[in-house]
Amino acid sequence: MDVLETRVDTSSDQFKRNAEAMEKKVARMRKELQTAIEDRSPKAYERHVSQGKLPVRERLGLLLDRDSPFLEIGALAAWKMYDERVYSAGIIGGIGVVEGREVMINANDAMIKGGTIYPMGVKKSLRLQEIAMQNRLPCINLIDSGGAFLPLQSEVFPDAQHGGRIFYNQAWMSKMGIPQVTAVMGLCTAGGAYIPAMSDYVVHVRNTGAVFLGGPPLVRAATGEIVSAEELGGADTHCAISGVSDFPADDDADAIRLVRQIVSRLPPTKKCALPMRTPKPPLYDPKELYGVIPERLSVPYDCREVIARVVDGSEFLEFKPMYGSTLVCGWAYLHGYPVGILANNGVLFPESARKGTQFIQLCNRDKIPLIFLQNISGFIIGSKYEKEGITKEGHKMVAAVSLAEVPKITMVVGGSFGAGNYAMCGRAYSPRFLWMWPNAQISVMGGEQAADVMISVKQDQLMRDGEPPLPPDQVEGLRQFTVETSEEESNAYFSTARMWDDGLVDPARSREVLALSLAAALNAEIPDYSGFGVFRM
Repeated sequence: MDVLETRVDTSSDQFKRNAEAMEKKVARMRKELQTAIEDRSPKAYERHVSQGKLPVRERLGLLLDRDSPFLEIGALAAWKMYDERVYSAGIIGGIGVVEGREVMINANDAMIKGGTIYPMGVKKSLRLQEIAMQNRLPCINLIDSGGAFLPLQSEVFPDAQHGGRIFYNQAWMSKMGIPQVTAVMGLCTAGGAYIPAMSDYVVHVRNTGAVFLGGPPLVRAATGEIVSAEELGGADTHCAISGVSDFPADDDADAIRLVRQIVSRLPPTKKCALPMRTPKPPLYDPKELYGVIPERLSVPYDCREVIARVVDGSEFLEFKPMYGSTLVCGWAYLHGYPVGILANNGVLFPESARKGTQFIQLCNRDKIPLIFLQNISGFIIGSKYEKEGITKEGHKMVAAVSLAEVPKITMVVGGSFGAGNYAMCGRAYSPRFLWMWPNAQISVMGGEQAADVMISVKQDQLMRDGEPPLPPDQVEGLRQFTVETSEEESNAYFSTARMWDDGLVDPARSREVLALSLAAALNAEIPDYSGFGVFRM
């Protein structure tokens, strides 16, 4: 493969200004992540540990293999979405290594509102299950939850994509042969009681773990029976009498020990075999990405500079380098894994879309995973390009992305606007993982473009109604409002709070995050090539 030669002057003033701007964004991201990990009330902490429980991050530390990586999903889910500080949507979730194998972990944080489930907590749990099913990952649930957050129960309970879907997914995972291990480490109430009941293996902690459809207050109100939580749904009840639980544990540490033993005896899995190479680092320091990326999304740069700081040896075999230049496609290796990369160098023209479609077909046929590096304002528009068939060429690329059966991993490194989001494998196109840099934005269009459209539409409406046009001060007011609203609702934090992505990533760690994503994805077999649908020619 050819070695990508950088054309970036790392000593230039522009590089330094870019680097300073990105460092500020990364510093803010790190601060937000640290706050999500550490900011718990002393009262909640004291109450938790007084019951003999370990904080959720300590449970996780005991569960994971020593010095192994943890790929956290949705670390800033629910960011500033509720009045209370519901960090990470009250759930720590992600892919880790337990007894030498990759697993999906879903752990309640009982120091956040007693582990009660908020609407975004449900969405996060469903996303974790989706990842587990797509990538055939065993699931470990560490349950410590007071059930649904009742003030928002209407957003948690009834809809098809709300709480009940969790149990539906559990049934499907069982049918798919995906092992599910649950440790009951606190309350597991109401519908949540079905999580252990629908798992393959249940570890139950004495004195703190309790499983019941209705807790002692509800039982008393409904039947008049007075019973303690331990009598009603404790470890001895469910391990010795009901059979809901399988293994009693003395405390959290003992429960984690049992979970690890269960995982150790699960049937081995064979990873999808790809033609691997010995990994080697890029020729250029990945942290140089801070200076490569312009402070403003509207300023263009060569996406090959990103590729050169992500792939093994900065080696890249570019496909059709002289054709459709606004989309860069080619093959590389990443931590030894073969990958096909699609990266934006501008708006998508008809020839760019044709090139992308062909490249996706080749990678899909050859079982090469696809990585999309999104920085896209959309498809080119105008009468000239409509006559050249931009709509049908875009359809081909969107269809190819939709139907490709190899693992697809997307990283939004800049803008993700309009139908460009679709063609570059946005969330709706089932990438196995979708990550965002802290400078990224996602929306129908940029703020300035949205403002121009809104003003034009308003002026046209007034003209049709025989009214005078908006005066300059009102035009400027509408412009400012539209730009500010667009920027607020398109920034990376707005996106990650709502789990439109799987998390924010330090650009300098992109290589590691992509490699961990690939490693997880290859737990599932890549289907044999089955073709595509009908392309409008």
